Amino acid sequence: MPSIETGTGAAVRLRITEIFASVQGESTRVGLPTVFVRLTGCPLRCTWCDTAYAFSGGSPRSVDDILAEVARHGLRHVCVTGGEPLAQKGCPALLTALCDAGHSVSLETSGALDIGGVDARVSRIMDLKAPGSGEAAKNRYANLALLNAHDELKIVLADAADYEWAKRQIAEHTLAERCPVLLSPVAGSLAPAELAGWIVRDRLPVRFQLQLHKILWDDARGR
Repeated sequence: MPSIETGTGAAVRLRITEIFASVQGESTRVGLPTVFVRLTGCPLRCTWCDTAYAFSGGSPRSVDDILAEVARHGLRHVCVTGGEPLAQKGCPALLTALCDAGHSVSLETSGALDIGGVDARVSRIMDLKAPGSGEAAKNRYANLALLNAHDELKIVLADAADYEWAKRQIAEHTLAERCPVLLSPVAGSLAPAELAGWIVRDRLPVRFQLQLHKILWDDARGR
């Protein structure tokens, strides 16, 4: 990962894998036309990751350049994603600049890095990694206390053991009282109807979700 300068929007540079317009496939913003800014690099290696192409490569771009490309798409909603966006030191500056430009901004983050420095105007869509991801040890539990009603917590589940683990986390940390909690099945591993049935059976205070972009475009890049 290149070093990240600090300073003005012209000086702060981030490594970008892609910028594109699509519909939001996850979170309570699902279905909204959105510009996605995908940052390069991630310190995690989840077993079910569908964006491994963002682990390396990309191109260094200034915040001003990123803002200009986002503006050309003419959409209010912007999602900064990865990889793991917060792995780049310039990410908070980009998020603030997008908010200042009048966008409704969400951040998709793994939950492994500190979310405390993110602009309060940003909706933090944070993962809590279940054991089936292979990266549960990377969860930064201190982040949970920072979540508020403007944020969302996503847990991706590979099997029944992951679901039982998620139930324990939701109860132990009173997660549903902090922010919306979204449970998703790993595509090809856990049947969506099975997960939905468990949620209804247990009257779990969460939102079931499928990844809309997988249904529409089967993980095609730039969609």
